[in-house]
Amino acid sequence: MRAPVHSTERYAVLRDLAERVVALRPGERVAVAVDGFDGAGKTVLADQLAEVIGGLDAARDVLRVTIDGFHRPRAQRIARGRGPETFYEDSYDYDAFRRAVVEPFRRGEPVTPAVNDVEADEPVRPAPVAVGPDTVLLVDGIFLQRPELTEAWDAAVWVDVPFSVSVPRGNARFGDGHDPDPAAEANRRYVEGQRLYLAAADPRARATWVLDNTDLERPVLVAPR
Repeated sequence: MRAPVHSTERYAVLRDLAERVVALRPGERVAVAVDGFDGAGKTVLADQLAEVIGGLDAARDVLRVTIDGFHRPRAQRIARGRGPETFYEDSYDYDAFRRAVVEPFRRGEPVTPAVNDVEADEPVRPAPVAVGPDTVLLVDGIFLQRPELTEAWDAAVWVDVPFSVSVPRGNARFGDGHDPDPAAEANRRYVEGQRLYLAAADPRARATWVLDNTDLERPVLVAPR
């Protein structure tokens, strides 16, 4: 179920972004990455953006996929240790994502939206999802603008928040016992892994649009490059 847009200010910004997305290649399939740190608010943003796009053009399909459905099995993710490098390098199966989502989407063929359940740590086989000639594919997740995926997107949104916001926001999803301090040792693997991504890919500069999502009720869409 898609998350509703509660505030008028947030809706206005998302409508602006939605209009920019649908104007990319009218009448054609487009793939858009919703990229950012863990806890930036990517999933909710992508869900809401899908809702707003549907409101702008009810005839246009929007397909939601998350990169989290392409986690490698846990044993593979930690086979080389639990440091930041393995978080950045070993978390996801990008070849599987390209085979299951990107390549069939470009051909107009059904997309398989996931191959792995990260919580259960087991393979999944969801039913393929058909795509239309003008479907908008919205994919949320971390590390979406790394080199393996740069050719996958027609556009990318960088959901911009500082670690001082993203870490406590992300950890709040797991309840008590998760340290909200970005500098805490418990968060090192994830924060430093994302710093590796910043250094390697410069995703904020590469993004088509940057959305400052620090204030969830009053996001700011930064002028596109």
